[in-house]
Amino acid sequence: MNVFRFGSPWAWLLLIPFAAVVVVQRRREQPAALYSSVQLLKSLPVTYAQRVRRLLPAVKLAGLILVIGALARPQLGREEFRIRTEGIAVQMCIDRSGSMQALDFPVDGRQVDRLTAVKSVLQKFVAGNDDFSGRPDDLIGLVAFGGFATALCPPTLDHGALLEVLRSVEIPMPIRDDKGRVINERLLQEEQATAIGDALALAVDRLKDLDSESKVIVLLSDGENTAGVISPEDAAEAAAQFGIKIYAIGVGTTGMAPYPGVDIFGRSVLQPQRVRLDEATLKMLAERTGGQYFNAQDTETLEYVYAEIDQLEKTEVEGRLYTEYREVFGFPMVSGVLCVLACIILDATWLRSLP
Repeated sequence: MNVFRFGSPWAWLLLIPFAAVVVVQRRREQPAALYSSVQLLKSLPVTYAQRVRRLLPAVKLAGLILVIGALARPQLGREEFRIRTEGIAVQMCIDRSGSMQALDFPVDGRQVDRLTAVKSVLQKFVAGNDDFSGRPDDLIGLVAFGGFATALCPPTLDHGALLEVLRSVEIPMPIRDDKGRVINERLLQEEQATAIGDALALAVDRLKDLDSESKVIVLLSDGENTAGVISPEDAAEAAAQFGIKIYAIGVGTTGMAPYPGVDIFGRSVLQPQRVRLDEATLKMLAERTGGQYFNAQDTETLEYVYAEIDQLEKTEVEGRLYTEYREVFGFPMVSGVLCVLACIILDATWLRSLP
């Protein structure tokens, strides 16, 4: 919404002495010359210069009004009203281990792997859509973990940058040479494990020193802790000591899940594999820190879980009116000065009259 105002409205008071001067000049007797009869003068043709000269007082008056208006400092601003929350600090911990390859989550009518579904819903949670209001006032960071935990983005209000980093999170895949041999087999085995404790410890370290009303870790995992140097129990204890709540989301369930694979003929196929979701550990993490545990077995349930977290972690709101103004006195000032100068120059040259 655009708004207009005068930064120094008192300048309009200059119109009072200006109007007084105009009135006095109009009442003053005009110089005249005695002549026997003006009938002959009336019959003379009216020149173009005479017609223009009649406009000089009006142009000079308009110019002076524009100058006074410029001195009143006209300002044009954009007014915005937004509901601003006090904001919380959220650290997202996303599992990118090998088990997240399971193709059992539907997104937009097609089956995708669990990581793709998690990223899709997380983007809606952060940026907002028809189902989520978004978290524009929250500091949100990102930790991704497989066999190793990596802090990809510190808690930030720049959610555009956060979502760019989120899109880059991928499940570790084999790298093959020109003969088809896997050259990163050892690293791949390590990365496809799950280091839940290390991820939580890293998230706690990123949140503990922040000056925020509420601090939350949202943990998404579909497996059990199989790697790392810090146990989930120790990480939960550290989170509790710093007043950080853990919302644990178990993605999928224990049982068989379809995984992408390659058959003996080199064709891409789906192969059922057994996965185990350690719900006991995830529930323990939530209970020990005052958070909650959720189980999401499809995209719809995952969106519901995020909606629940969205409602649980709300703070009081405060309405604020923001208006940013910019000075626009330049146009009336330049226009007014040019009008006055033009009248003075024309009155002294081309439109000069006697007496």
